[in-house]
Amino acid sequence: MDPTLIKAAINQVMPFGKYAGRRLFHLPEPYLVWFHKQGFPENKLGEQLALMYEIKLNGLEPVVEPLLNDD
Repeated sequence: MDPTLIKAAINQVMPFGKYAGRRLFHLPEPYLVWFHKQGFPENKLGEQLALMYEIKLNGLEPVVEPLLNDD
């Protein structure tokens, strides 16, 4: 997996819904599980949400957390 894609995904801000304004990295796992069951959107955001689902599912948050932007 390309580290630039991971960095972009974890720093992406959720544009809608209950968690609008939060970075995808900070979305709760149950929310990502819900998306997984319902189907991720068929766009770039959907791909990033699916990646975040896999990161959280496999407990990789500590590995990717250093890629979070400081802002």
